[in-house]
Amino acid sequence: MVARAELVRIVTSHEPADTREVDAKERFLVELERLERPWDQRADPVHVTASAVVVGVRGTVLHRHRVLGRWLQPGGHIEAGESPPEAARREVAEETGLDAQHPGSAPLLLRLDVHRAGEALGHTHLDLCYLLTGPDHDPTPEAGESPDASWWGWDDARDVADDVLRPALDAARSRWAELSVSGRGQGEAR
Repeated sequence: MVARAELVRIVTSHEPADTREVDAKERFLVELERLERPWDQRADPVHVTASAVVVGVRGTVLHRHRVLGRWLQPGGHIEAGESPPEAARREVAEETGLDAQHPGSAPLLLRLDVHRAGEALGHTHLDLCYLLTGPDHDPTPEAGESPDASWWGWDDARDVADDVLRPALDAARSRWAELSVSGRGQGEAR
């Protein structure tokens, strides 16, 4: 299980890109101080989650959330024994069937976000959104996951994505371009 101190370190070291993220960072730190087991969805309706913007030569992968009905990045709850970057990879594999990887030598945290997880779900996610690179394969979500998962060109993804996801998509597109130029990516995204 990831230690609270490690979560505080991850959040504290992240530089917010805008006022929404500044607010999210403040809320994260307040909640991490309060929560006994911040990763445990059963311990409190407010908990840490992990997600990822998956990038590749075809753009980015979005899936239509099976409960919320909105186009989002893959992500979800952190399981026992997982770090947030591991949870992001597992969630991508479950929700898209893709074996996505962290680029470079260390996970790259793109964005912090705090959001209600839908009225039907009744809880709040403190989300750590990572950048992952995906292979040039069509998504094949696991049984029980939304069957609506696909690669999108950047502009189309931005058009259909939930409003709160757009800044993470913009950050991912920029970082993907940097990785592609440096040779650490898997080619140029369309």
